[in-house]
Amino acid sequence: MIQAHYGEFAALLVAVFWTITALSFEFASIRVGSLAVNIIRLILGFIFLSFFTFFYRGHFFPSDAGAQNWLWLSLSGLIGFVMGDYFLFHSYVIVGSWFSMLVMTLAPALAAFFGWLLLGETMDVKNTAALLLTMGGIVLAMFGKGNGQNKLSLNKPVRGIIYAFLGALGQGLGIVLSKKGIAGYNAFAGTQIRIITAIIGFSIIISLTRKWPDIRQAFSHRAGMTGIFIGSFFGPFLGVSFSLLAVSYTKTGIASAIMATVPILLIPPSILLFKRKITVQEIIGSLISIAGIVLFFL
Repeated sequence: MIQAHYGEFAALLVAVFWTITALSFEFASIRVGSLAVNIIRLILGFIFLSFFTFFYRGHFFPSDAGAQNWLWLSLSGLIGFVMGDYFLFHSYVIVGSWFSMLVMTLAPALAAFFGWLLLGETMDVKNTAALLLTMGGIVLAMFGKGNGQNKLSLNKPVRGIIYAFLGALGQGLGIVLSKKGIAGYNAFAGTQIRIITAIIGFSIIISLTRKWPDIRQAFSHRAGMTGIFIGSFFGPFLGVSFSLLAVSYTKTGIASAIMATVPILLIPPSILLFKRKITVQEIIGSLISIAGIVLFFL
């Protein structure tokens, strides 16, 4: 049964891995801060990936990459990992991983938009409709009737919503830049380049904000480090690896639709572990957003 649907099963595992990753990083960010989580998980992710690429392709370091690969993948790392994840991890603390990952469903559609804008790719009516449908689902989840009033109002802090959107924006643009940089090169080694640049980028931010004492202190926080380690293993390592397997063994649309179910998978643990109140309207908004992703890849 599994062999007949190897790609679909791999995609489902990716959704589970990313769910675990989001929960782990939310847990860790609340305890040691988002900057510490970002740079430590990148270092751990690089170590995991490096050992994998050494056994997979005989290179511990992406030394065989060309100048164009380094240029575009480095830009992708700065925008996708540094800018995108900087704001995404901040949004975890403010609005939680569930809503943040719901907003992140915009990333594929935003990638298509930037592909049209920067690379001359096609942005047809279906893609535009998918973008609007995804945005509609997110907007539906954002608003609710608060304090017994009939008027609709935002049910999430504005700053958290903006941070989550900037995270999706960074990831969407990062995808386009990585597509330009990965041409003819190994995807795993390309991810290494993105991570190297991101580590440098976050190191500069931490130096400018004088947060190195906070980073050192994070290493002594057992619960926070456990969350970072689990998230790093299931996200940058297993998540990336199995997503490549998924698209290799089944259609991209099917794999992407299954992997996009993370906001739905996040609902039960968000309620049970973080005691978050998620309404029926927010669940419907999640389903609409996922429908937008499915439409985008059809």
